[in-house]
Amino acid sequence: MSWDVLLVRLPGEVTSVSRTAHDYVPAPLGSRHDVLATVARVLPEADLSDPAWGVLSGPTWSIELSIGADDPVESMMLHIRGAGDDVLTPVFELAGALGCKVFDCSAGDLITPGGVSGRHGSRRFRDQVVGEGR
Repeated sequence: MSWDVLLVRLPGEVTSVSRTAHDYVPAPLGSRHDVLATVARVLPEADLSDPAWGVLSGPTWSIELSIGADDPVESMMLHIRGAGDDVLTPVFELAGALGCKVFDCSAGDLITPGGVSGRHGSRRFRDQVVGEGR
């Protein structure tokens, strides 16, 4: 079970998804070529052998980068597994390089550097489901 976050372009002044117009359509992240080049530059240790589905491994965590095959790339979903809040460092490095904000799918809103938002709740839920939270 993963903790999922979405990298998406939103106006700079937006601090909460609830404050965007319901019909707002974010700008794409960029061309597929440019997005892959940015990922390779910012996260050189990422495995992009499958350019639609990259993988980044840390000491206690992994991130699957769901880039997709569309051109341009509209957004990027990150499926995060494992432990350690240090996983947010590459998430925010990539978001910054792509000019994105980080949407926490568990909490239903944006997170900022230093925040863990739904990450801990997602881990507690996962542990209960697999029986480790008892």
